[in-house]
Amino acid sequence: MPGAAAAVEWSVWSTTARLVVTEPGALAAAREIVVDHLAAVDEVASRFRADAEINQLDHADGTPQRISPLLADLVGAALLAARRTDGDVDPTVGGPLAALGYDRDITLLPSDGPRLRVVHRPAPGWQRIRLTGNTLTLPDDARLDLGATAKAQAADRCAGLVAERLDTGVLVSLGGDVATAGNAPEGGWRIRVQDRPGEPACTITLAAGSAVATSSTLGRRWRRGGRLLHHILDPRTCQPAPVVWRTATVAAASCLDANTASTAAIVRGSAAVGWLRRLGMPARLVATDGSIVTTAGWPAPSRAKVAGAGVAGAGVAGVRVDRAETAPPAEDGTRVTSAGSATRPRGSGR
Repeated sequence: MPGAAAAVEWSVWSTTARLVVTEPGALAAAREIVVDHLAAVDEVASRFRADAEINQLDHADGTPQRISPLLADLVGAALLAARRTDGDVDPTVGGPLAALGYDRDITLLPSDGPRLRVVHRPAPGWQRIRLTGNTLTLPDDARLDLGATAKAQAADRCAGLVAERLDTGVLVSLGGDVATAGNAPEGGWRIRVQDRPGEPACTITLAAGSAVATSSTLGRRWRRGGRLLHHILDPRTCQPAPVVWRTATVAAASCLDANTASTAAIVRGSAAVGWLRRLGMPARLVATDGSIVTTAGWPAPSRAKVAGAGVAGAGVAGVRVDRAETAPPAEDGTRVTSAGSATRPRGSGR
Protein backbone atom coordinates (compact mmCIF):
# COMPACT_ATOMS: atom_id res chain seq x y z
CA MET A 1 0.00 0.00 0.00
CA PRO A 2 1.33 3.43 -0.87
CA GLY A 3 2.93 5.06 2.12
CA ALA A 4 2.85 1.90 4.24
CA ALA A 5 6.31 0.61 3.33
CA ALA A 6 9.47 1.44 5.29
CA ALA A 7 12.97 1.89 3.89
CA VAL A 8 16.58 2.35 4.92
CA GLU A 9 19.81 2.80 3.02
CA TRP A 10 23.53 2.69 3.73
CA SER A 11 26.86 2.61 1.90
CA VAL A 12 28.38 -0.72 0.91
CA TRP A 13 30.81 -1.87 -1.78
CA SER A 14 31.39 1.70 -3.07
CA THR A 15 27.70 2.06 -3.82
CA THR A 16 24.42 2.37 -1.93
CA ALA A 17 22.32 -0.45 -0.51
CA ARG A 18 18.63 0.24 -0.11
CA LEU A 19 16.13 -1.98 1.66
CA VAL A 20 12.35 -1.54 1.44
CA VAL A 21 9.83 -3.71 3.30
CA THR A 22 6.05 -3.67 3.14
CA GLU A 23 5.81 -4.41 6.88
CA PRO A 24 7.43 -1.44 8.68
CA GLY A 25 7.89 -3.39 11.89
CA ALA A 26 10.20 -5.81 10.08
CA LEU A 27 12.68 -3.17 8.89
CA ALA A 28 15.28 -3.47 11.68
CA ALA A 29 15.41 -7.26 11.52
CA ALA A 30 15.47 -7.17 7.72
CA ARG A 31 18.41 -4.76 7.73
CA GLU A 32 20.34 -7.09 10.05
CA ILE A 33 19.73 -10.03 7.70
CA VAL A 34 20.94 -8.07 4.67
CA VAL A 35 24.00 -6.59 6.42
CA ASP A 36 25.05 -10.03 7.69
CA HIS A 37 24.74 -11.67 4.29
CA LEU A 38 26.61 -8.90 2.47
CA ALA A 39 29.40 -9.11 5.04
CA ALA A 40 29.64 -12.85 4.46
CA VAL A 41 29.83 -12.36 0.68
CA ASP A 42 32.55 -9.74 1.11
CA GLU A 43 34.60 -12.07 3.30
CA VAL A 44 34.67 -14.82 0.68
CA ALA A 45 34.48 -13.02 -2.67
CA SER A 46 36.09 -9.55 -2.55
CA ARG A 47 39.12 -9.15 -4.81
CA PHE A 48 40.11 -6.16 -2.70
CA ARG A 49 40.52 -7.94 0.64
CA ALA A 50 43.78 -9.77 1.17
CA ASP A 51 42.08 -12.08 3.66
CA ALA A 52 39.15 -12.94 1.38
CA GLU A 53 38.75 -16.62 0.59
CA ILE A 54 38.77 -15.97 -3.17
CA ASN A 55 42.29 -14.53 -2.97
CA GLN A 56 43.64 -17.61 -1.25
CA LEU A 57 42.94 -19.49 -4.46
CA ASP A 58 45.72 -17.54 -6.17
CA HIS A 59 48.23 -19.76 -4.38
CA ALA A 60 46.57 -23.09 -5.23
CA ASP A 61 48.74 -23.67 -8.35
CA GLY A 62 45.97 -25.56 -10.08
CA THR A 63 45.35 -28.08 -7.31
CA PRO A 64 41.80 -28.85 -6.13
CA GLN A 65 40.71 -26.74 -3.16
CA ARG A 66 37.92 -27.26 -0.67
CA ILE A 67 35.97 -23.98 -0.51
CA SER A 68 33.12 -22.69 1.62
CA PRO A 69 29.53 -23.41 0.55
CA LEU A 70 28.94 -19.67 0.03
CA LEU A 71 31.92 -19.25 -2.30
CA ALA A 72 30.96 -22.43 -4.13
CA ASP A 73 27.47 -21.00 -4.65
CA LEU A 74 28.90 -17.73 -5.98
CA VAL A 75 31.34 -19.47 -8.32
CA GLY A 76 28.56 -21.75 -9.52
CA ALA A 77 26.43 -18.75 -10.41
CA ALA A 78 29.35 -17.18 -12.30
CA LEU A 79 29.88 -20.36 -14.31
CA LEU A 80 26.18 -20.55 -15.09
CA ALA A 81 26.27 -16.95 -16.37
CA ALA A 82 29.30 -17.78 -18.53
CA ARG A 83 27.60 -20.83 -20.01
CA ARG A 84 24.35 -18.99 -20.74
CA THR A 85 26.15 -16.12 -22.48
CA ASP A 86 28.61 -18.25 -24.45
CA GLY A 87 31.45 -16.81 -22.40
CA ASP A 88 30.57 -13.11 -22.71
CA VAL A 89 30.40 -13.00 -18.90
CA ASP A 90 33.60 -14.78 -17.86
CA PRO A 91 34.77 -14.94 -14.21
CA THR A 92 38.43 -15.51 -15.17
CA VAL A 93 39.09 -11.83 -15.94
CA GLY A 94 40.35 -11.00 -12.44
CA GLY A 95 43.98 -10.95 -13.51
CA PRO A 96 43.41 -8.76 -16.59
CA LEU A 97 41.31 -6.32 -14.53
CA ALA A 98 44.14 -5.95 -12.03
CA ALA A 99 46.67 -5.55 -14.85
CA LEU A 100 44.57 -2.69 -16.23
CA GLY A 101 44.81 -0.95 -12.88
CA TYR A 102 41.55 -2.01 -11.23
CA ASP A 103 43.34 -3.72 -8.36
CA ARG A 104 41.63 -2.01 -5.41
CA ASP A 105 38.33 -0.42 -4.51
CA ILE A 106 37.34 2.07 -7.21
CA THR A 107 37.34 4.92 -4.67
CA LEU A 108 41.04 4.32 -3.98
CA LEU A 109 42.25 4.43 -7.58
CA PRO A 110 44.37 7.46 -8.53
CA SER A 111 42.93 9.97 -11.00
CA ASP A 112 45.50 8.72 -13.50
CA GLY A 113 48.25 6.14 -13.52
CA PRO A 114 51.20 4.99 -15.62
CA ARG A 115 50.58 4.27 -19.28
CA LEU A 116 49.77 0.67 -20.09
CA ARG A 117 50.90 -1.39 -23.06
CA VAL A 118 47.71 -2.57 -24.78
CA VAL A 119 47.78 -6.34 -25.11
CA HIS A 120 44.83 -8.18 -26.64
CA ARG A 121 44.56 -11.71 -25.37
CA PRO A 122 41.69 -14.01 -24.39
CA ALA A 123 40.80 -14.61 -20.76
CA PRO A 124 42.13 -17.85 -19.23
CA GLY A 125 38.64 -19.27 -19.80
CA TRP A 126 35.73 -20.28 -17.60
CA GLN A 127 35.54 -23.70 -19.32
CA ARG A 128 38.77 -24.68 -17.56
CA ILE A 129 37.29 -24.23 -14.10
CA ARG A 130 36.08 -27.37 -12.35
CA LEU A 131 33.55 -27.12 -9.53
CA THR A 132 32.25 -30.31 -7.97
CA GLY A 133 30.24 -29.68 -4.84
CA ASN A 134 32.53 -27.58 -2.66
CA THR A 135 35.72 -28.62 -4.46
CA LEU A 136 37.12 -26.07 -6.90
CA THR A 137 39.97 -26.53 -9.35
CA LEU A 138 41.17 -23.25 -10.81
CA PRO A 139 43.81 -23.12 -13.57
CA ASP A 140 47.09 -21.73 -12.27
CA ASP A 141 46.95 -18.85 -14.77
CA ALA A 142 43.42 -17.74 -13.79
CA ARG A 143 42.31 -15.28 -11.15
CA LEU A 144 38.62 -15.02 -10.38
CA ASP A 145 36.52 -11.88 -10.47
CA LEU A 146 32.89 -12.43 -9.52
CA GLY A 147 31.83 -8.81 -9.88
CA ALA A 148 29.50 -9.45 -12.81
CA THR A 149 27.33 -11.86 -10.82
CA ALA A 150 28.03 -11.82 -7.07
CA LYS A 151 26.28 -8.52 -6.30
CA ALA A 152 23.18 -9.52 -8.24
CA GLN A 153 23.11 -12.94 -6.62
CA ALA A 154 23.52 -11.30 -3.21
CA ALA A 155 20.51 -9.06 -3.92
CA ASP A 156 18.42 -12.11 -4.83
CA ARG A 157 19.55 -14.01 -1.76
CA CYS A 158 18.99 -11.10 0.63
CA ALA A 159 15.48 -10.49 -0.69
CA GLY A 160 14.65 -14.17 -0.42
CA LEU A 161 15.98 -14.46 3.14
CA VAL A 162 14.04 -11.42 4.36
CA ALA A 163 10.77 -12.55 2.78
CA GLU A 164 11.16 -16.09 4.10
CA ARG A 165 12.16 -15.24 7.65
CA LEU A 166 10.03 -12.15 8.27
CA ASP A 167 6.95 -12.76 6.10
CA THR A 168 7.13 -9.36 4.40
CA GLY A 169 7.33 -8.05 0.90
CA VAL A 170 10.85 -6.79 0.26
CA LEU A 171 12.95 -4.94 -2.26
CA VAL A 172 16.75 -5.00 -2.05
CA SER A 173 18.76 -2.62 -4.22
CA LEU A 174 22.54 -2.94 -4.39
CA GLY A 175 23.47 -0.11 -6.70
CA GLY A 176 21.89 -0.95 -10.03
CA ASP A 177 20.92 -4.49 -8.98
CA VAL A 178 17.34 -4.66 -7.69
CA ALA A 179 15.67 -7.84 -6.42
CA THR A 180 12.22 -8.32 -4.90
CA ALA A 181 10.52 -11.12 -2.99
CA GLY A 182 7.24 -11.68 -1.21
CA ASN A 183 4.20 -9.51 -1.86
CA ALA A 184 4.66 -6.21 -3.67
CA PRO A 185 3.02 -2.95 -2.57
CA GLU A 186 -0.33 -2.22 -4.17
CA GLY A 187 0.36 -1.48 -7.82
CA GLY A 188 3.77 -3.18 -7.80
CA TRP A 189 7.30 -1.94 -7.18
CA ARG A 190 7.92 1.33 -9.01
CA ILE A 191 11.53 1.82 -10.09
CA ARG A 192 13.03 4.96 -11.60
CA VAL A 193 15.71 3.90 -14.08
CA GLN A 194 18.46 6.48 -14.59
CA ASP A 195 22.18 5.84 -14.51
CA ARG A 196 23.54 9.32 -13.79
CA PRO A 197 22.37 12.96 -13.77
CA GLY A 198 21.34 14.08 -17.22
CA GLU A 199 20.95 10.53 -18.53
CA PRO A 200 17.59 9.47 -20.01
CA ALA A 201 15.17 8.30 -17.32
CA CYS A 202 11.92 6.40 -17.05
CA THR A 203 9.83 4.87 -14.28
CA ILE A 204 8.86 1.21 -14.50
CA THR A 205 6.72 -1.08 -12.38
CA LEU A 206 7.94 -4.56 -11.44
CA ALA A 207 5.63 -7.37 -10.44
CA ALA A 208 6.24 -9.18 -7.15
CA GLY A 209 9.27 -11.43 -7.35
CA SER A 210 10.75 -9.70 -10.39
CA ALA A 211 14.12 -8.01 -10.71
CA VAL A 212 15.99 -5.43 -12.76
CA ALA A 213 19.69 -4.74 -13.24
CA THR A 214 21.74 -2.08 -14.98
CA SER A 215 25.27 -2.44 -16.31
CA SER A 216 27.10 0.79 -17.09
CA THR A 217 30.23 1.95 -18.88
CA LEU A 218 29.91 5.37 -17.22
CA GLY A 219 30.34 4.65 -13.52
CA ARG A 220 33.36 2.51 -12.69
CA ARG A 221 36.00 4.17 -14.80
CA TRP A 222 39.64 5.09 -14.30
CA ARG A 223 42.58 6.38 -16.34
CA ARG A 224 45.97 4.93 -17.13
CA GLY A 225 48.33 7.14 -19.12
CA GLY A 226 45.39 9.35 -20.03
CA ARG A 227 43.44 6.40 -21.43
CA LEU A 228 39.92 6.10 -20.05
CA LEU A 229 39.03 2.55 -19.04
CA HIS A 230 35.88 0.89 -17.68
CA HIS A 231 35.34 -2.30 -15.71
CA ILE A 232 33.38 -4.48 -18.18
CA LEU A 233 35.94 -6.47 -20.15
CA ASP A 234 35.44 -8.39 -23.35
CA PRO A 235 36.83 -11.84 -22.45
CA ARG A 236 38.05 -12.27 -26.01
CA THR A 237 40.53 -9.41 -25.68
CA CYS A 238 40.71 -8.73 -21.92
CA GLN A 239 40.23 -5.07 -22.78
CA PRO A 240 37.25 -2.87 -21.89
CA ALA A 241 34.36 -3.69 -24.21
CA PRO A 242 33.93 -1.10 -26.99
CA VAL A 243 31.36 1.40 -25.78
CA VAL A 244 28.32 0.90 -27.98
CA TRP A 245 25.96 1.28 -25.00
CA ARG A 246 26.40 3.72 -22.14
CA THR A 247 24.05 1.59 -20.08
CA ALA A 248 22.07 -1.62 -20.45
CA THR A 249 19.09 -2.31 -18.18
CA VAL A 250 17.29 -5.66 -18.20
CA ALA A 251 14.25 -6.98 -16.30
CA ALA A 252 14.06 -10.68 -15.46
CA ALA A 253 12.74 -13.18 -12.95
CA SER A 254 15.92 -12.89 -10.89
CA CYS A 255 18.55 -10.22 -10.43
CA LEU A 256 21.22 -12.74 -11.41
CA ASP A 257 19.49 -13.33 -14.75
CA ALA A 258 19.00 -9.60 -15.27
CA ASN A 259 22.61 -8.70 -14.51
CA THR A 260 23.96 -11.58 -16.58
CA ALA A 261 22.04 -10.27 -19.57
CA SER A 262 22.86 -6.59 -19.00
CA THR A 263 26.59 -7.32 -18.69
CA ALA A 264 26.55 -9.51 -21.80
CA ALA A 265 24.70 -6.74 -23.66
CA ILE A 266 27.56 -4.32 -22.99
CA VAL A 267 30.07 -6.92 -24.25
CA ARG A 268 28.01 -7.84 -27.33
CA GLY A 269 27.49 -4.25 -28.42
CA SER A 270 25.10 -3.84 -31.36
CA ALA A 271 24.55 -7.62 -31.51
CA ALA A 272 22.88 -7.44 -28.09
CA VAL A 273 19.63 -6.14 -29.55
CA GLY A 274 18.85 -9.25 -31.56
CA TRP A 275 20.06 -11.53 -28.77
CA LEU A 276 17.78 -9.93 -26.17
CA ARG A 277 14.84 -9.98 -28.56
CA ARG A 278 15.34 -13.68 -29.27
CA LEU A 279 15.33 -14.34 -25.53
CA GLY A 280 12.23 -12.19 -25.07
CA MET A 281 13.89 -10.16 -22.32
CA PRO A 282 12.60 -6.63 -21.61
CA ALA A 283 15.63 -4.36 -21.96
CA ARG A 284 16.53 -0.70 -22.36
CA LEU A 285 19.85 0.15 -24.02
CA VAL A 286 21.18 3.72 -24.02
CA ALA A 287 23.58 4.29 -26.91
CA THR A 288 26.63 6.54 -26.89
CA ASP A 289 24.64 9.35 -28.53
CA GLY A 290 21.87 9.11 -25.91
CA SER A 291 19.38 7.35 -28.18
CA ILE A 292 17.44 4.48 -26.68
CA VAL A 293 16.78 0.99 -28.03
CA THR A 294 14.26 -1.25 -26.26
CA THR A 295 13.33 -4.92 -26.57
CA ALA A 296 10.48 -7.25 -25.65
CA GLY A 297 7.94 -4.61 -24.75
CA TRP A 298 10.09 -2.11 -22.89
CA PRO A 299 8.70 0.49 -23.02
CA ALA A 300 5.20 -0.93 -23.36
CA PRO A 301 2.79 1.03 -25.55
CA SER A 302 0.20 0.73 -22.79
CA ARG A 303 0.18 0.12 -19.04
CA ALA A 304 -0.39 -3.59 -19.52
CA LYS A 305 2.23 -5.91 -18.06
CA VAL A 306 4.71 -7.43 -20.48
CA ALA A 307 6.11 -10.92 -19.95
CA GLY A 308 9.80 -11.48 -20.70
CA ALA A 309 11.79 -14.71 -20.54
CA GLY A 310 14.94 -14.90 -18.47
CA VAL A 311 18.39 -15.75 -19.77
CA ALA A 312 18.22 -19.07 -21.60
CA GLY A 313 14.54 -19.37 -20.67
CA ALA A 314 15.37 -19.07 -16.98
CA GLY A 315 12.14 -17.35 -15.93
CA VAL A 316 9.54 -14.68 -16.57
CA ALA A 317 9.34 -11.10 -15.32
CA GLY A 318 6.47 -8.62 -15.41
CA VAL A 319 7.42 -5.04 -16.26
CA ARG A 320 5.44 -2.04 -17.37
CA VAL A 321 6.50 1.52 -18.08
CA ASP A 322 4.66 4.26 -16.22
CA ARG A 323 6.45 7.36 -17.48
CA ALA A 324 7.97 8.40 -20.80
CA GLU A 325 11.70 8.83 -21.31
CA THR A 326 13.02 12.14 -19.99
CA ALA A 327 16.41 13.48 -18.99
CA PRO A 328 15.87 15.81 -16.00
CA PRO A 329 18.50 16.55 -13.37
CA ALA A 330 18.22 13.79 -10.77
CA GLU A 331 20.14 11.83 -8.16
CA ASP A 332 22.61 9.24 -9.38
CA GLY A 333 21.18 5.82 -9.69
CA THR A 334 18.14 3.66 -9.91
CA ARG A 335 15.42 5.07 -7.67
CA VAL A 336 12.64 3.18 -5.95
CA THR A 337 9.93 5.77 -6.25
CA SER A 338 7.17 3.86 -4.47
CA ALA A 339 8.96 3.98 -1.14
CA GLY A 340 12.08 6.08 -1.44
CA SER A 341 15.18 6.11 -3.61
CA ALA A 342 18.10 3.81 -4.22
CA THR A 343 21.06 5.78 -5.49
CA ARG A 344 23.81 4.21 -7.55
CA PRO A 345 26.71 6.66 -7.51
CA ARG A 346 29.49 4.47 -8.86
CA GLY A 347 28.12 2.18 -11.50
CA SER A 348 26.65 -1.25 -11.49
CA GLY A 349 29.61 -3.62 -11.26
CA ARG A 350 31.56 -4.53 -8.22
